[in-house]
Amino acid sequence: MKQLAYLNRYIWQYKWHFLFGIVFVAVSNYFRVLQPQIIRNALDLVVDNIGMYQSTEGFSAQSEIYQDLATTLMYFGLIVLALALMMGVFMFFMRQTIIVMSRLIEYDLRNDIFAHYEKLSTAFYKKNNTGDLMARVSEDVSKVRMYLGPAIMYGINLVSLFVLVISSMLSVSKELTLYSLIPLPILSISIYWVSQLINKKSETIQQQLSVLNSTSQEVFSGIRVIKSYAQENPMTQFFADQSDDYKEKSMSLVRTEALFHPLMMLLIGASTLIVIYFGGIQVAKGNITPGNIAEFVIYINMLTWPVTAIGWVASLVQRAAASQKRINEFLQEQPGIINHSDEIFPFKGKIEFRNVSFTYPDTGIKALKDVSFTLEPGEKMAIIGRTGTGKTTIADLLVRMYDITSGQILIDGKDIKEHNLWELRKNIGYVPQDVFLFSANVSENVAFGKTDATQAEIEEYTRHAAVYDDIKGLPEGFDTIVGERGVTLSGGQKQRISIARAFIKQPHMIILDDCLSAVDNNTEQKIIGFLDKNLNDKTAIIITHRIYSLLNYDKIIVLSDGIVSEEGTHEDLMQNKGYYSEIYEQQKPQEEGLHNL
Repeated sequence: MKQLAYLNRYIWQYKWHFLFGIVFVAVSNYFRVLQPQIIRNALDLVVDNIGMYQSTEGFSAQSEIYQDLATTLMYFGLIVLALALMMGVFMFFMRQTIIVMSRLIEYDLRNDIFAHYEKLSTAFYKKNNTGDLMARVSEDVSKVRMYLGPAIMYGINLVSLFVLVISSMLSVSKELTLYSLIPLPILSISIYWVSQLINKKSETIQQQLSVLNSTSQEVFSGIRVIKSYAQENPMTQFFADQSDDYKEKSMSLVRTEALFHPLMMLLIGASTLIVIYFGGIQVAKGNITPGNIAEFVIYINMLTWPVTAIGWVASLVQRAAASQKRINEFLQEQPGIINHSDEIFPFKGKIEFRNVSFTYPDTGIKALKDVSFTLEPGEKMAIIGRTGTGKTTIADLLVRMYDITSGQILIDGKDIKEHNLWELRKNIGYVPQDVFLFSANVSENVAFGKTDATQAEIEEYTRHAAVYDDIKGLPEGFDTIVGERGVTLSGGQKQRISIARAFIKQPHMIILDDCLSAVDNNTEQKIIGFLDKNLNDKTAIIITHRIYSLLNYDKIIVLSDGIVSEEGTHEDLMQNKGYYSEIYEQQKPQEEGLHNL
């Protein structure tokens, strides 16, 4: 219950559902416990009148006795029926409160977990599998819901029914009650032992289920690679091996749970036999009536399902505890990036890096070392360098995907941490190197940058990103579903739709991270032309391996092993005869060939 204590806040939130549920359970069981007492009275009435009925054989009084007895038994039958009806009504109310409460908590818990996921930093997602994240927000929450609903409901039902039944039994015969309850201590010990086994097995099953989810997710996401390498059979076998492992763990749990039902039935049967044997002795002594034996047998059988359900409830609780433990592990993860201010500052777009160093927390790789530069509002800067020199890291730091290790980043003269995180990101249009499209239509993907954008705006910015004609050529135009991660589109089309998504935000700052690598030269020139003509008032950072001569850069920096090795304008860097001039001379023939066309 230590892990499940986290759920108490939700139970308190829906306390009236919970409290009324307890009341309805108790009232339902009260009407249920009254039924054996009516049956006892009816049976004793029959036993008491059977001798009188037989003694009047041959007399007219016999028919009168029979008629009175039949009428009385009918009366008792109607009372039992009425009690059963009342019991059913309150059982309905019981489910409408407790089960509904569990569904509401399930809804809240899923939303809270999802919201917490969104707050966690990029480093968290790098060290955790997507399949595992999905399992915790779906399968694990469902198992927790079974604790909040059926387990709690039947647990309350067991306690209230047990109290009412035992008190009724004690009021009849303390001695017979004690005899009939002899098997219960054995039952308690058995349940404790088996529930410990269930807890351990449930946790291993949930872990293996996460592995299955992760394997499935990776296979489905990488299906094109698997097919191109003709690895369908090996991957099928790998998944089958993982499934076999899950099956073995599940079968082990099933075998353990299978101990409960026969054990319960054996102990309940033993209790019934004890009632009949010792009850017969008590009747012979005149301490109780034959109706009391029938009453006790009904009480014992009335306890059959609740007592049997102890095992099932214990299993649900143990599974829920194992699942909640897994959920708590992620809920206890603290976001690496925290919003320190709700104040909204006017955003102009000045950027200043002061001796910024950064080491990736998950790998320990030092990406930047004492990087310094200043970019005024409306200026454009290119960041050039070989792969792995820290170019993308600068973009990630500007949108606060990570916080720097040392130094300071200033936006409009204020430390980046002093800015409202959401406003900061709203004012930056970022096109990452790893393009991501949602499994929606083209218009929805573009409008993700501005959710209230009109269709005219969407079409305008796709023209700026030189992808309008490509979209019009799709089967359903802007209504075409692009598939998971944009699988139905080419790499260049995905990049340009991402650029349109960033442009439509109309941000104060644009960051393009090598986002033109998959487009042809003509398309590239169109996009660069838009950047040069229409983003004069926007601060722009273009991270690239290539040099775009048509774009007028106010500043160019060259990164090498995480440090700024060159900085200046195009003319300055050409005079330095360093890496920049070397790359420019290599690309110059391509540029000249394009202009000649």
